[in-house]
Amino acid sequence: MSGPTIKDSGTLALGLAQVRVIASAANIAKPGVASTASDSIGALASTKFTAEVEFWRHESGFPLKEDSIIPLREKAHLECQYEEIKPYTLALARGFDPTTESYTASSGEVTLGNMAAPEYVRMEAQYTFPSGSNYMYIIFPRAQVSASTELDLAKEDNAKPTLTFESKLSDSGVTGGNAIWDDKPLGHIIFT
Repeated sequence: MSGPTIKDSGTLALGLAQVRVIASAANIAKPGVASTASDSIGALASTKFTAEVEFWRHESGFPLKEDSIIPLREKAHLECQYEEIKPYTLALARGFDPTTESYTASSGEVTLGNMAAPEYVRMEAQYTFPSGSNYMYIIFPRAQVSASTELDLAKEDNAKPTLTFESKLSDSGVTGGNAIWDDKPLGHIIFT
């Protein structure tokens, strides 16, 4: 045999993660999974996790050759397209913490024209591997949502607006943070 052959088919990722949102402040001291399936934002059309690192590159010699890289900044975010258009998801997209207001009903008001800094929420994405017994959890203890809401109402397809959960510092050095995040200030990924 040659070429890359599968070593563990149970690690193949196929399908979407379930995105859950709970209060950040009330759960900041919990390093593990703090949410349940009832905290899900609902049906999704896509989920995409990105851990972006920007590097400074050093070169030496002649002609110049790269000899070292040093990380300058790190960001993590999870982007998803949600399908359930309701006060909860629209309030989340507008930067409100939907766990602190009465956005859970199917009726209500989401205000426009009063933007402020997005509130902090805890985002946990649960991905179930096709085996049904292995899980991956992406946990952002303090996240802010950045989104420009666009409801594309089409004749023969459902709307799928995009939300982006951006992980923010959650260590003891920031107000609202906790020392349990000092060695993982943007959160972590847990496999079970």
